[in-house]
Amino acid sequence: MTWGERLARWWAEFSLQTKLLAVATLVVSLVMAGITFLAINGIQQNARSNDTRYARDLGLLLSANVQPLVAQGKDRELATVADRFWQSSRSLRYIVFADAEGVIYLGIPMGDGTRAPAGEQLLSRRLELPADLQNRPDNPLIRQHLSPDGQVTDVFVPMLDGERYLGVVALGINPNETLLASSALTREVTVAVFISIWVLVILGSVLNALTITQPVKELLRGVRLIAGGSFEARIALPVGGELGELLEGFNTMASQLEVYKAANIEELTAAQVKQQSLIATMADGAVLLDETGRIVLVNPTARRLFRWEGRKLEGNELATELPDRLAMELQGLLDNLIDNDKDSADVRLSLEEPARTLRIVLQSVRDASGESLKGIAMTIQDLTREVELNAAQSRFISNVSHELRTPLFNIKSYVETLHDLWDQLTPVDRQEFLGIANDETDRLTRLVNDVLDLSRLESERVWQLEPLEVGPAIEQTLRTYRLNADDKGVQLSFEAEAQLPRVLGNWDLLLQVLDNLVGNALKFTTNGGMLQLRAYPWPDLCQIDPGHNPQGNPTCALTSPLPRLRIEIADTGCGIPTADQERIFERFYRVENAVHTEAGTGLGLSIVRGILEKHGSQVNMASEAGIGTTFWFDLPLEHSDADEVNLQAERRRHDREQEAA
Repeated sequence: MTWGERLARWWAEFSLQTKLLAVATLVVSLVMAGITFLAINGIQQNARSNDTRYARDLGLLLSANVQPLVAQGKDRELATVADRFWQSSRSLRYIVFADAEGVIYLGIPMGDGTRAPAGEQLLSRRLELPADLQNRPDNPLIRQHLSPDGQVTDVFVPMLDGERYLGVVALGINPNETLLASSALTREVTVAVFISIWVLVILGSVLNALTITQPVKELLRGVRLIAGGSFEARIALPVGGELGELLEGFNTMASQLEVYKAANIEELTAAQVKQQSLIATMADGAVLLDETGRIVLVNPTARRLFRWEGRKLEGNELATELPDRLAMELQGLLDNLIDNDKDSADVRLSLEEPARTLRIVLQSVRDASGESLKGIAMTIQDLTREVELNAAQSRFISNVSHELRTPLFNIKSYVETLHDLWDQLTPVDRQEFLGIANDETDRLTRLVNDVLDLSRLESERVWQLEPLEVGPAIEQTLRTYRLNADDKGVQLSFEAEAQLPRVLGNWDLLLQVLDNLVGNALKFTTNGGMLQLRAYPWPDLCQIDPGHNPQGNPTCALTSPLPRLRIEIADTGCGIPTADQERIFERFYRVENAVHTEAGTGLGLSIVRGILEKHGSQVNMASEAGIGTTFWFDLPLEHSDADEVNLQAERRRHDREQEAA
């Protein structure tokens, strides 16, 4: 057994009262020692202050007496006066005179430490003093230092003859021996008192250990029996005072535990913990009320839905904590449940700021007999996302149904006409009807392809990205829409460097992005407008070699951390209203106003966003009504890390899903 274990075992044998007494005594003794230390420190500080004042006065006195002698150059008389002054005071350690250059020319006593006879002595030592000392003759420099013979107070007094600086007289003064002796005596008394107190504490501890060790051991034995599950344990000892009250309290506690064991309180507690854990982890909000409608328990989901985070709600009435509109809706239902008119209630309502749709179910909780109301359970379901999905699904079905019905009806009409009246139609009419049917078939195919493309992009399929030239894809797109642009009088242009860097992408997907964006821009650009495409590296690449710069011109880093190729599609069309710009990339969303009358499914920009997310990028937009719209996106360059691009694609998809949720 180590010394630490022995000490811990020895300390554990003492009673709590003894330990508290020892700790209290330690605190008191430390406080007394601290107070005494502060008193001694104050005395020492006062002694230093007195020494400083005495040294200052003594230095000024000597300076006033010898200043005329120094001014007249009477070194012998100066030595005589200084020697008498030094012999007249037992507290003086030394007297030194230095000229205006700081060179010491007289010192008492001399180097052997004995009292030198009066006379002139020239020394080859110099004093290093502050430059401004000569400007304060009434405020000499005073400092203290510790020498082998004890502490010394140094005083440096400047001597002036009118405006002429004569030099410095320096004095060394011993401290007050009486005060030092008093401080030492006080310190010794403090140590003696500290030791005396601890001697008394030890004697008292031994006495207490002899008188209360047996009751404490019995109490410890009883506690161990209780911890082992034996609640029948009792302690019967004739002990009075606080210890007797403690033993009596132990017996009372054991009796109550015995009763609780019979009532199976542990199982009830475990069931309650499970119930609270279940309520806390529910995806729906849950609020438990008592029989009067006051809040008993609220789970985290309900706190988030009603913005109750960080608030203490237990014991408050539910109606006072809810928004006014919701409180009015629920108050009547709560009253019906409290008055036993109903057992359950269900209400669905919408809230604002932020907009939410909630379904609230109230259920009364009764005792085993079903007669007495014990509380009310309220569950809150957030149906906002479900309502939005249902609305989006309804819009999708309506849009797709309308878009499908129109081309199908046209195809059926013209095919039936050709079938029934083939012989009566001219070749020109037949050709026209077949062309219309063919156009409607293409329109129907585009709609189906858009829906399939969107579904394919939202799947978990991994698209293969490879190095490619983006310039040919842009030129192919422009060739596709050149005739349509000429018919509308829209000017198409493409600005790019002669040699664009290759990008990492999928040819077919990027061609679809360009087709959708250029097609939309051309569709909403009025006659005589302009549609411009631009491609350039972004961030800009620095072409200056920092290692070769003979003229000292500014330089910069060769490349950005992850350079990309930016593509912009700008038109001078009608623009997109500000209210619709935040939702323009949502699926099935179309801008409906007096200007945007072009047909469409509202899937094109959603497909663009999904494709660019696969490339680790995103589509951006700037638009102003009546001026035009600009879409732009960045593509990773050929040598970009494919794993990093895939990681960015996954992050953008996850962020979009979080925003949608």
